[in-house]
Amino acid sequence: MDGREFVWAHFKLNAEQRLRGFNFFVVLAIFADGGVLAALQRGFSPGLLILLGAFTVLLAQVFWLVDARSRQLLELTIAALKEMEAEFPESHRLFAADALGQSRVISYTFAIRSLLLAQMGFGLGVVGYGLYQW
Repeated sequence: MDGREFVWAHFKLNAEQRLRGFNFFVVLAIFADGGVLAALQRGFSPGLLILLGAFTVLLAQVFWLVDARSRQLLELTIAALKEMEAEFPESHRLFAADALGQSRVISYTFAIRSLLLAQMGFGLGVVGYGLYQW
């Protein structure tokens, strides 16, 4: 495997891992939120609500860290990919073109972090409600 293949394989692996991690978070969050809603509907004890809310917050925090690590690993390869694509015709320089037109809002990072923050907020709200009901 030459250097180009290695860099591309590293980028591809980590990009796929990041999306898989996000998808896994979404599935776990659906189950966690469903558990909270079921507990609320059935009138479970405030202590259980506090635990479920804390678990929801913890889940979002752990996936925030996993996503941050995935982003770090992706960043390792971007400079190398830009160097490699410098040899391509300008219309084929995808990483360079993306860097010029990047929006802080229209990005995977913004979307993932928004959902993680919303999940943390939901969990904190459940903890607060549980404490209020206690």
